[in-house]
Amino acid sequence: QAGGLHRISTAPVAAMASAARRAPAVLGTLRASSCLHLPLARRLISTRNDLRAVSSLVPGSCAPLSAASRQLLVHVRSYSSSGAQVKVPQLGGESITEGTMMEWRFKVGDEVKAEDIIAVIETDKVTIDVKAGTAGQVSEILVKAEENVEVGTHICTISPSGSVAATASSAPAAKSPAPEAPSSKSPKSAEKAQKAQGPKEEVTIVTPSLGGESITDGVIMEWKFKVGEHVKEGELIALIETDKVTVDVLSSGTGVLTEILVPAEGTAQVGMPLCKVELGAAPAGKAETAAPSPAASAAPAASSPAASAAPAAPAPAKAPSSPAPKTEPAPGSSEPGRGERRVKMKRMRSTIALNLKKAQNTLAMLTTFQEVDMGNLMALRSQHKDDFEKAHGSKLGFMSMFIKASAMALQRLPVVNAYIDSKTNEVVYRDYIDISFAAASPRGLLTPVIRDVQTMGISKIEKRYAELGGQAKQDALSIEDMTGSTFTISNGGVFGSMLGTPLIGSTEQAAILGLHATKNRPVVMPNGEIVARPVMYVALTYDHRLVDGREAVTFLGSIKQQIEEPRRLILEL
Repeated sequence: QAGGLHRISTAPVAAMASAARRAPAVLGTLRASSCLHLPLARRLISTRNDLRAVSSLVPGSCAPLSAASRQLLVHVRSYSSSGAQVKVPQLGGESITEGTMMEWRFKVGDEVKAEDIIAVIETDKVTIDVKAGTAGQVSEILVKAEENVEVGTHICTISPSGSVAATASSAPAAKSPAPEAPSSKSPKSAEKAQKAQGPKEEVTIVTPSLGGESITDGVIMEWKFKVGEHVKEGELIALIETDKVTVDVLSSGTGVLTEILVPAEGTAQVGMPLCKVELGAAPAGKAETAAPSPAASAAPAASSPAASAAPAAPAPAKAPSSPAPKTEPAPGSSEPGRGERRVKMKRMRSTIALNLKKAQNTLAMLTTFQEVDMGNLMALRSQHKDDFEKAHGSKLGFMSMFIKASAMALQRLPVVNAYIDSKTNEVVYRDYIDISFAAASPRGLLTPVIRDVQTMGISKIEKRYAELGGQAKQDALSIEDMTGSTFTISNGGVFGSMLGTPLIGSTEQAAILGLHATKNRPVVMPNGEIVARPVMYVALTYDHRLVDGREAVTFLGSIKQQIEEPRRLILEL
């Protein structure tokens, strides 16, 4: 006995940790005596105080605990109750019972705050953030990335700050210390590093706002700098791609990039740390020695229980920022030149695919066609295009005419401008007309929106169309420029398409107009003469749940009339 307390087994602390996880076993081991009762034992285990607080818990009539007994009790307390279990939360609905662990944001030994997102779980419907829930130190990770987990599964443990390091330092000294990894630094750089030791100012650059409250994460497209390179304040260091826009990440300080926390192709959430910059000017030609290698900036050996068991394997000299596309031989053939490449799908393309499939599964799409004689409109444009450009500062094109004709047809047939809200089983009619169109950008086709077209004339439509098209080419469109359209026009004719059936890309639209190439075709005139006329085929895909065939055919008939008689279009007749 020591100070009235029955001696606890002197087995190694690691063995004590296993027993301490079972509260009844621990309380049985700490048997009550005349000086230490069970309530006091429970309080001793649950306390998070230091060694002096442990001594203060013992009644004054008892002899003081020996140093060895106090230290052992602290280990029991640390392993038994200080570890908070982090479990898989609800995954968005009762029908979703499991998901896949996408990534861990922290390693064993890292300090976390209660509100920190420590892991991300992906289901077939949503992505769930797992928060720490309590401040402390990650002491155990039980589930690896890419593994499936069920709701309520214990995935990691968070212990009080310093408990992981304390356990490593107080472990039995029978094991020989792990050999130090050979240093790759030269004597001069090592001497400089020694002189440079001490507190240095460092800034952490986080993910900026991604263009709207609804956009909470994006994918790192590329890093413009590598670890060890010198960056200036305000300099572009990374690009983040969302399903709508590309966002620039600027350096908030001048110095050396010491650590990249999210690799290329990794997912970054708003406010999430991306990289670290050590402030201060880098010596000329010495930027590569100003920062440790990625291997050197990894977790220290003491942060993992396995670190003291075996020496760390030497890290690779340099890791590529993003993996090269994987090339595999084609099935059933070993001939050269028949390889296959796998490239990760772009986030924007992935979102477009999901939206298209969702719309296809929800809407009852049907397409109807009409042919339009473009002769009169082409003659009008040829006659007045120069005067129009001088007067309004923009070129006169055909797209503005179709946008205006569509707006007039939508005003006459409001049902084509409406949509069905499936959640409430209601039809939503709009008093405004916002028309989106396809525009080329460095990342592919985007759909900027011209708002309140019903209030615009041809000149205003043409100006706005040119502005948005120019912004798309510069990849400068904002999220507000590409959301909320009530109707869409797709012009496949610029690529030479003769005929096609466009797909509605949103469940909040009831129709899309498809334009095609203008070709000379034989046309029977009213007098019976057959002549060659410039004809365009137009197509309207509509939601047949809401729009009947009569409205769809009438809509296309209105478009045909306005385009074939452009004076009516200009006079808004």
